[in-house]
Amino acid sequence: MFGKSRSVIALCTLFLFAANCAVAEGWRHIGKIERVTKLADGVELASGKTKVRVTAFREGVFRVRVAPDGNFPKDFSWAVIEEAAAPQLKIEDSSEAVKLISGGTIVRIKKSPLLIDFLDAAGNVIVADEPTLPMAWDGAQIHVWKKMPADESYFGLGDKAGPMNRRNRSFTMWNTDEFGWQESSDPLYKAIPFFQGFRNGGAYGIFFDNTWRSSFDFGKESRDYYSFGADGGEINYYYFAGPDPKKIIEDYTALTGRMPLPPLWTLGYQQCRYSYYPEKRAYEIVERLREDRIPADTIYFDIDYQDGYAPFTINREYFPHFEKMIADFKNVGMHTILITDLHIKQQEKGYAPYETGMKQDVFVKRADGSLFVGVVWPGPSVFPDFTLTRVRDWWGGLYKDFVGMGVSGFWNDMNEPSVFLTPTKTMPLDNVHRTDDGAKHPHTEIHNVFGMENVRATYDGLRKLQGDERPFVLTRAAYAGAQRYAATWTGDNSSTWNHLAMSTPQLLSMGISGYGMVGDDIGGFAGTPTANLLTRWFEVGAFNPIYRDHTAKGTGDQEPWVHGPEHEAIRRRFIEERYRLLPYIYTGIEEMGRTGIPLMRPLFLEYPKVGGIEGNDHDFLFGRDLLVAPVATEMLDAQSVHLPGGDWFDYWTAEKKSSSEEIVLHPALGQMPLYVRAGAIIPMQELVQHTGQTPNGPLKLRVYPGPDCSGTLYQDDGHTFAYEKGEVLRVAYSCELSEGTLTISGKIEKSGYKPWWTSTEVKAFGAAGMPKTVKVGGAESHGWSYDEKRHSVSVTVNDALADWTVEISY
Repeated sequence: MFGKSRSVIALCTLFLFAANCAVAEGWRHIGKIERVTKLADGVELASGKTKVRVTAFREGVFRVRVAPDGNFPKDFSWAVIEEAAAPQLKIEDSSEAVKLISGGTIVRIKKSPLLIDFLDAAGNVIVADEPTLPMAWDGAQIHVWKKMPADESYFGLGDKAGPMNRRNRSFTMWNTDEFGWQESSDPLYKAIPFFQGFRNGGAYGIFFDNTWRSSFDFGKESRDYYSFGADGGEINYYYFAGPDPKKIIEDYTALTGRMPLPPLWTLGYQQCRYSYYPEKRAYEIVERLREDRIPADTIYFDIDYQDGYAPFTINREYFPHFEKMIADFKNVGMHTILITDLHIKQQEKGYAPYETGMKQDVFVKRADGSLFVGVVWPGPSVFPDFTLTRVRDWWGGLYKDFVGMGVSGFWNDMNEPSVFLTPTKTMPLDNVHRTDDGAKHPHTEIHNVFGMENVRATYDGLRKLQGDERPFVLTRAAYAGAQRYAATWTGDNSSTWNHLAMSTPQLLSMGISGYGMVGDDIGGFAGTPTANLLTRWFEVGAFNPIYRDHTAKGTGDQEPWVHGPEHEAIRRRFIEERYRLLPYIYTGIEEMGRTGIPLMRPLFLEYPKVGGIEGNDHDFLFGRDLLVAPVATEMLDAQSVHLPGGDWFDYWTAEKKSSSEEIVLHPALGQMPLYVRAGAIIPMQELVQHTGQTPNGPLKLRVYPGPDCSGTLYQDDGHTFAYEKGEVLRVAYSCELSEGTLTISGKIEKSGYKPWWTSTEVKAFGAAGMPKTVKVGGAESHGWSYDEKRHSVSVTVNDALADWTVEISY
């Protein structure tokens, strides 16, 4: 599609692009800068009738826009919510180039032809336009080419299968219902046109804010450059200077928004399948979870709870006492999530969503102005025009009855949007969408944001209906910014070992693309997993942000107890460990909502200077301090684990390990390598059967002495927005080893919330031997214990809601 003749390009370069030179296949490249106009936040450059604006959006973030005909469209974005705050800027204009200098970033714009390079403060080129291929357009199509260093890796783009590093592959951004996707399948369900370039421990980011079908090529076309472009819309991209990869994620999510803090119960184990019906079967599932003492917080209902698959209805034949069932489940700590697909059944009488929608003119139209009708699960269906505020308000109001019944969350599926019986799997590309300003837009422009606006409508509606309760929405389709409204998952995966192995890089990619509240279907959706495969998936799933077991209609049972007591015991044990770690997990989730840094992290995010670490997409970090090395193969070969810099402790045995050690393991079923950073302080709790149950005992702190010894705890009521008013508890923990004494401290930073605990059990690992003395708050304690096998010392701080210290002297 974007092929080109290098000889013609070279000829154009020879003539210095005196005009907008047309090259192979009609590409028109920007030529020589003829005029420079200084702006308050940057410059506007003219080349013929073409105009280019390069502006400083804020410290470390620059924006590039191109108007081929000289007329910039209305400055609007579905993704960007941050207001520009231009930093102090210095502009230098010479005969050869224009320079914009701000903080540690230099933008050098060469004049003949117009080429944009981004440099650091020392003058090192970080990323540069490909000299032979300035930015270009061909009719509505637009494209940008960048030089590609041989040692640079590329990460991001959200929902993409295969290795985390995107180099040597090309990708399309076009939300697609791709049942049975595989490693090479593309596109998938989400379009997140953001990536990081990573080289020599430093990184930069680019966000191409364009909702049309877009493409990214990281060296498949040429080993010398990468490129990105779209079928329409505007060349409009943001450059993030970094250079730390975590800062890039922070800056990108500041631009496009961050996840609202979810309810605590969503971090528990979630049981799902297509579908649990009739009512008796749903009761059996919940009762078995409780009888077998398998901690769980959620049960999902797929489309079979509906009458004729029509959203916002109930099949009373299958569920005659639906409201009572919801209440019964809530009484035993089980929350209910209902699927509500975005299509509305075309039913003239007796179906309020269709009747009210027709009266209020809320549905998408064809190009000729007639109502668009497409076939989906209910049969002929219509589709709300979510780009209109009044339509989103109408949609949000449809949840009133379900919210009144006590339903806790909602699942917006099929919102790519998926349409059956069409070769494109979606609605006609010339369908018309309306916006509040009276403008009309083709579906080609709106397709990638349709699902995001669907969940925006759901989330906003629930905010109005649920009072102070936090909503939970799960979406399949997304565009950049959808993290503001909904969690997500990786769609219809398969019950294979390869899909288990692919789940880690896919979830990591979502996290570093700003979408960290994510999971996959534990055990796989398509097909029935073997016993060992399902068990291994339960092991690693316990360390994913969302922990949901889900499978398709017609497949075998996939609950934790299938395959017998041995497998059930292993699966239960990993679910239980997740519940013990909930204080650590919730603290990490709060950090994600506040900073954008994902809970599930690639190793290079925390250790960018460790050489070659960016190539590891098998292992991952769960928060800063836990390193997970999942077993994702049925082969019997040894598994090697490479720990990043410093010392680590085996989570299960407390054995200390060095990053210089070669660790070679043969993990048996039920064993998954898990390590804790030396220097970590991990808050934990006693086991509960659901998050609504109060832990019986003190808060537990596991202390692993080492460099930068610290940890945090964040707690609030777990379900309301009272945290926005300061009703939170935040504790900072630290430890220091000096002259044979380990000093552990707890400092209350915010005390606006009273937790379930008042005391804290402190367990310090890595003890050299039996302590001589243990002091709490300066007073010698006699209530401590020493575990010689695990080299640990335990002591309880009774008044742990005030600042405290523990001193262990050897």
